[in-house]
Amino acid sequence: MSRSIYNYTIEVLKKVSFNPKLFNKELAKASKILLPYEYNELMIWVKNYTFQNPHLYNSII
Repeated sequence: MSRSIYNYTIEVLKKVSFNPKLFNKELAKASKILLPYEYNELMIWVKNYTFQNPHLYNSII
């Protein structure tokens, strides 16, 4: 996959961050689409993003 899929995934996660269930659903989709190293980078981004948006924290547990 190209880097654009990774960037697109981040944009989608930002847009659905108002709803923890949607956020979790999109995160699950990303785990199936992204390459392992991209997914690891995404999880680092998610941890930082959920630190700023605590209502999403339960989505990553």
